[in-house]
Amino acid sequence: MREALDLLRDRPLVVLTGAGLSTDSGIPDYRGPGSPARMPMTYQEFVSGPDARQRYWARSHLGWGRMRRADPNAGHHALVRVHPDLLITQNVDGLHERAGSPRLVALHGRIADVICLGCRATSPRQALQQRLTELNPGFAERHAAVEVRPDGDVELDETAGFVVPDCRECGGILKPDVVFFGENVPAPRVERCYAAVDALAERGGALLVAGSSLTVMSGFRFVRRAAKAGTPVVIVNRGATRGDELATYTVDAGCSEFLGLLADQQTAPMPSR
Repeated sequence: MREALDLLRDRPLVVLTGAGLSTDSGIPDYRGPGSPARMPMTYQEFVSGPDARQRYWARSHLGWGRMRRADPNAGHHALVRVHPDLLITQNVDGLHERAGSPRLVALHGRIADVICLGCRATSPRQALQQRLTELNPGFAERHAAVEVRPDGDVELDETAGFVVPDCRECGGILKPDVVFFGENVPAPRVERCYAAVDALAERGGALLVAGSSLTVMSGFRFVRRAAKAGTPVVIVNRGATRGDELATYTVDAGCSEFLGLLADQQTAPMPSR
C-alpha cells in the first residue's frame, strides 16, 4: 500500500470509483467478495412491456426508499480533500455529490432523477416516489423485510398489481435517468473523461481506481487508455479486477482506509530538507 500512496503523492489525479466505495454507506456491492449473483434489468427488457416496468418500479420503489437515506462515508469525504482533476463515478447513488466533490462526472447518471422516454422531460425521483406511495398504499409496509440490492433494487418477486404512473406531461414511459445495461453512456460524458485521462500523460499524473472490479467496459476503457499512454494506474479494490494486469500497483484494501491515507498525505505539509 505504501508504494501506491507514494506514487500518487503530489501528482495530478483522475479518480474512477465503483460500487465498492459505497459499501461503507450500507449500499451492497455488485461483485465484491460474498456478493450474490444478480442479473440487473436491461434497457431492452425495461421497454419490452408494462409487466417488466411494473417489476422494475415495484422493486425500485422499495430499494430507493432505503438508498436515499444512505450518507456519504469516509471514502467519499476523503476524495473531497484529495480534490482530483476529475472524479469519474460509475455509481448512481449521488453520494459523491452530497459529499461535495466539485469536478465530477456521474458516468451512469443518478438514480435520484427520472426521465420520460417520450418528451425527455426530467423530474426529481422524490416526486415520483410520492406518486408511487399514493398509488400503492401499504405496499412498502407489506414488504419491509426484503433484502436490498445495488442501485436501489431489492429481492422481490411479488410485484403483480403494483401501479406505475406515466409522465404527467405527455403520458410517456418514465425511467430512472441512469444508463441501463444495453444503453450507451452519453458521448459528451465519455469525451470529458477521455480528455481528463489524456491530460494525465502530459502532466505526469496518475489514474486511481477505487472500488471497481472494472468488469463493465464503460469504466475499464479509461484504464486501458491510461495504460496505453504510459500513465501510472493504481487499483484499490477488494478482490481481483479486470484491469489488474494493466495496473502499476494493485491494493487489496478497503476504499475508505486507502483514500483517508491518501487525503492525509495530500494535505500534509512537505518535510523540510
